[in-house]
Amino acid sequence: MPDDEQKPDDPKAAAEPEPEEPAAEDRYRPEAIAARVDKIGAETDLDRVEREEEQKLLERKKTQKKRGLEAAASKRLAKIGEGTVKRPSALGEGISPDADPLLERISRAGAWIKEHRQTFGALVTVAVLATVGFMGWSYRQDKRNAEASALLAQALADQHGHVSDKDEDDDDTKAKPLYPTFKSAGERREAALAKYRSVEAKYAGTGAAMLARLAEGSLLLDAGDAKGAAAAYDDVKSSPLGQADAEVRGRALEGIGFADELLAGSDAAAKDKHLDEALDAFEKLEQLDVDGFKELGMFHQARVLQAKGDAADKAKAIELLKDVQKRVSEPGESHPFSYLQFVAEDRLRALDPTALPPKAAKAGPGPGGPGGRGPSGAPGGGLDMNDPQVQKILEQLKRKGGTGGAPPAVPQ
Repeated sequence: MPDDEQKPDDPKAAAEPEPEEPAAEDRYRPEAIAARVDKIGAETDLDRVEREEEQKLLERKKTQKKRGLEAAASKRLAKIGEGTVKRPSALGEGISPDADPLLERISRAGAWIKEHRQTFGALVTVAVLATVGFMGWSYRQDKRNAEASALLAQALADQHGHVSDKDEDDDDTKAKPLYPTFKSAGERREAALAKYRSVEAKYAGTGAAMLARLAEGSLLLDAGDAKGAAAAYDDVKSSPLGQADAEVRGRALEGIGFADELLAGSDAAAKDKHLDEALDAFEKLEQLDVDGFKELGMFHQARVLQAKGDAADKAKAIELLKDVQKRVSEPGESHPFSYLQFVAEDRLRALDPTALPPKAAKAGPGPGGPGGRGPSGAPGGGLDMNDPQVQKILEQLKRKGGTGGAPPAVPQ
């Protein structure tokens, strides 16, 4: 196939006459083929002009002066090897407005500290002193609370001490009892009261002091000092601990109710007034969200209503006792005041013998045995105070720190 004919752009080349095309039989001769190959690799006049222009442009770029960012960068790079180059600092004065806001604030703070070194030093000193003072105050408070708790534990030990008229054994080989021994219950009470009042005087305002005041009210109630006990319980109820701890507040309310019952027994003219105040305290006890306090408050209300003596009050007492007996005898977890089941059932049998089946007769003679009458006066039963289980419950009540849910010297 014949090669494409080249048409040169050069006017001179176009003006020359085209050579005569060899004959077909001569085109494939070796000489003709070699001539055509040499012609393909030859540079035309147009290629030569383009090459010369490119060479001139390259020469101009080499001699042209650098400008703008390229020139600035070149100068900076040239100085790197000549000496120390000052670089901008993140905290320096020349921070860009577009920099991180945190770095900008740190920079301003550093500048302010430099300008107000004395003020800054004073602030640091005050902060250090405040920190040291707080740590010292915390240490003293912890130490004070620990000392108050230790003295409170001694008072509790005295309150639950043993009563015996025997001389103490001086044998050092025997283990000493956990609780001290006193000659009489009065001596034990006075010893415990002295320690409780010492806690209140030395460590006023602490939680230990309020717990000591609560225990003091219990001891005053045992001693028959109703007004002194009521004042102690009022202090506990209105204290920060009483407001924050529902159980402490409940114990104080229970004690207030017992004190009012005791006043009703000693002040016949104002009996109804004191009983109404006791009823109000026990109603508040019922409303507290503490496990067992609802049933305890209901039982105490039933006792007060029974003491009021009216038929309507007696009917309310029976309904309350039925509710308490049902709640505390339901199967499941043991009730926090397990004795309520026994005392509620006995009181309910005394008020309404038909409310519950008779109590099972005991095997032998004596209180509550066959043909006998218990303390409640119910035939064939009652609360046997000699029963080991009842004695165990009473001992638990004595160790609860309060009155145990049954006020002494309160008329039945």
